[in-house]
Amino acid sequence: MIKQLAVKMPLVYKLRILQLRLKRTTRNLFVNFANERMVDRFPHVAKRHQSLLRRKLGTSDPMLQENKITNLRIALKSMDGIVLKPGETFSFWHLIGKPKASKGYIDGLLLSQGEVKTGVGGGLCQLANLLFWLALHTPLEITERHHHSFDPFPDEHRVLPFGSGASVFFNYVDLRFFNPTNDQFQFHVWLTDQHLKGIVFCENELPFSYHLEERNHQFHHIDGKNFRENEIWRRVIDKRTGNLLHEELMIHNYSEVKYEITR
Repeated sequence: MIKQLAVKMPLVYKLRILQLRLKRTTRNLFVNFANERMVDRFPHVAKRHQSLLRRKLGTSDPMLQENKITNLRIALKSMDGIVLKPGETFSFWHLIGKPKASKGYIDGLLLSQGEVKTGVGGGLCQLANLLFWLALHTPLEITERHHHSFDPFPDEHRVLPFGSGASVFFNYVDLRFFNPTNDQFQFHVWLTDQHLKGIVFCENELPFSYHLEERNHQFHHIDGKNFRENEIWRRVIDKRTGNLLHEELMIHNYSEVKYEITR
């Protein structure tokens, strides 16, 4: 619906975006957000992960990936060291705020309205993807996560399963985790020359480990279009006994493929 408004009635689209942002701002008044950041790290590692900063993305301009790194570096200043206490909610946009040129953000790749575009702050989805993957390996509750409606690029150097990322768009398309436990968690995120890296720490060692696996991956060709489908399941293992305690379907993806599929 919003995509159609953007094409046919751009003014109405902008007003709709403003309405959604104001609605989210009002609702945020009643949320107990995580705000405290600490330099010292908690002693126990729950999960660590890294993702390449540069990889071939179709025919997109490689300079946009360099711009993305600039945007990530700015966003990390508000994110690194954030502590999620019991009863608090982690919010991507609450911490980062609106990515504006006045803050130093520049044009990067955006996935919007079913297309690959450029825009100020583009590339921050990579940070959301990393944080979402880390959170999936903890007992934190994912209270808000949006998936991309299409698969824009082939799997070259892709490490994680298709569809395991998170789409964000200021401020009403957010990524949020809630801490239902009695423990505190902390996110450490940083850049190296080649990678975006992240660790989620916990003040106490977790009794369980969390393992994500892809199942039922397949492509479909329907009415001249290609679609991709898979499931991502989570297995919860008792660290003491090694027994499987629980498994659940975390994500079911079904998205249009925007690149040519070689058979």
